[in-house]
Amino acid sequence: MKNWITLLCFALLTISCGEKKEEKKEGGFEINRTKKEAATKEVSEGVPVDLSNKGIGPVTSVEFGDEIDAELASQGEAKFNVICVACHMADQRMIGPAMKGVYERRSPEWVMNMILNPDGMLKEDPIAKALLKEYNNAIMLNQNLSQQEARAIAEYLRTL
Repeated sequence: MKNWITLLCFALLTISCGEKKEEKKEGGFEINRTKKEAATKEVSEGVPVDLSNKGIGPVTSVEFGDEIDAELASQGEAKFNVICVACHMADQRMIGPAMKGVYERRSPEWVMNMILNPDGMLKEDPIAKALLKEYNNAIMLNQNLSQQEARAIAEYLRTL
């Protein structure tokens, strides 16, 4: 009888130690991306391209010249580096979309209206709403820029 109890205890101990236990982490998150995967996530967004949408706001027409206005782009770069880089980078998604190639996805009017009227755009524009969802409801704040400042940023975005 003593041998049976010893054998039973040994069997239970072996079984309980041999099982693989999974622990749940509470209150945190985990990202398991390789460097290659992170590099391929750069400019992709799930929102469709729409170059005909001009957005909601004061800008109804934007004419880009054939050549980039270097002085205006320089002003736009300075403004972008002060207020936009907290959420946007040229080649990489952050809190907001990557800016490189933005005019391949959005019209210049839409971009300027998003800069000038993010509140109205997020309430009424279908692309802005989709981007809001895509970027975890991180809203773009209204920076209260003038149309000239927004135009300078729009010119700078052409250089990316």
